[in-house]
Amino acid sequence: MKEAASTTEFKASLSLLDATMIVSGSMIGSGIFIVSADIARSLGSSGYLMLTWVLSAILTTLAALSYGELAGMMPRAGGQYVYLREAYNPLVGFLFGWTQFTVIQTGTIAAVAVAFAKFTAVFFPFFSPENILLDLGLVKISAAQSLAIASLILLTLWHTRGIQGGKTLQTIFTAAKLIALLGLILLGVFIGFNSEIWAQNWQNPWNAGTLAADGQFTPLYGVAIATALGAAMVGSLFSSDAWNNVTFIAGEIKNPKQNIPLSLFFGTLVVGLLYILTNIVFLGLLPLQDIAYAANDRVGTAAAGAIFGNSAVFIMAGLIMVSTFGCNNGLTLSGARLCYAMAKDKLFLAKAGTLNQNGVPAWALYVQLIWSSVLCLSGTYGALLDYTIFAALLFYVLTVAGIYRLRKSQPDAERPYKAFGYPILPAIYMICASAIALVLLIYKSENTLPGLLVVLLGIPVYYFTQKSAKK
Repeated sequence: MKEAASTTEFKASLSLLDATMIVSGSMIGSGIFIVSADIARSLGSSGYLMLTWVLSAILTTLAALSYGELAGMMPRAGGQYVYLREAYNPLVGFLFGWTQFTVIQTGTIAAVAVAFAKFTAVFFPFFSPENILLDLGLVKISAAQSLAIASLILLTLWHTRGIQGGKTLQTIFTAAKLIALLGLILLGVFIGFNSEIWAQNWQNPWNAGTLAADGQFTPLYGVAIATALGAAMVGSLFSSDAWNNVTFIAGEIKNPKQNIPLSLFFGTLVVGLLYILTNIVFLGLLPLQDIAYAANDRVGTAAAGAIFGNSAVFIMAGLIMVSTFGCNNGLTLSGARLCYAMAKDKLFLAKAGTLNQNGVPAWALYVQLIWSSVLCLSGTYGALLDYTIFAALLFYVLTVAGIYRLRKSQPDAERPYKAFGYPILPAIYMICASAIALVLLIYKSENTLPGLLVVLLGIPVYYFTQKSAKK
């Protein structure tokens, strides 16, 4: 049978609601139910735990509001890659795309897939990370890694069938997890809330320190507090990341000049507020010590246990499975569009710059699947987390700085939306994000230095690609 002809252009079929669902759905994974444990151990106080989440919500929303200006100016497939290319030069755009593909996007996809498998093991112990299916010496393949890769194969094949199926799946899963997260918050406030635990947690809210498993508290002062806060924000920022993915699919969004900026604002605002409320509930259900040392860092499960009792383990595992699978649906859908945009500029595999008969970049989806699967086998959730957030922060700062450059180099360009609070608020974001990246580089260098190396490796790759293209 003769294969149907491929199409050459994306179809604009996504509404404002669809775009907002992609923003929110790509942000909410398993992090909100896990990373508060590490934050509580690192900072040792309820005040700083909440400050970490509030600052992350503010910074994420500020960045999204800034991106809105760029999205309105350049509503094209590839999003942030296009913004960096236009604000600086093709090399900077390529370095983002290279890093996004090798570390940020695929690393996040791998980390979320591993988390999905980990919580599936609650229902089916066979998929436990400890169940090693194949031991090759240097590489051990567990049942959890196998399931993680299988979930990515399923999503990839689904997305090759067209944007409509991906949109529908994203709406269903995002709506489900938003309702479930809101339900957990309401039940925590009106049923499980313990006033004595709440009062205990807020006795000394601003006494920062490290909290040991035996309850021993080691105070932190001055610069040490700021350093610990910056390092602790890795988890909360990772939990709030991937909001920029909607910019990659600009070519498939109706009225992108208006709907992309609006979806960025609404999506990040809703998720930021839900995360803050969730942590308020944690503090009303669990003593800070129990948050810090929840079994396997599963704070959400421990909190649900205060409401539902023994069945909480299965309730939360089910919620996180829905959350992570829906998250990877959005990440898989949008990430391939970046590869497509780079391929159109002859900076990626040529096949990735083509669309199949369903109007989607199938080859880009397949390449993304292969590399994400490799990362699933290569490292732990925590290592991938540090890898991705450091590299992401570097390019977030550069992208927001691009607003200032474009205001000077292209003063007459159409700007349907202008960055809120310009020039002050975008500058505040850049300063804070740069400070956090610096803290990570100094205090978590074992993971961040390899991430930086990946960025720098993109330089010779770019020039090699350019030389090959000329030949």
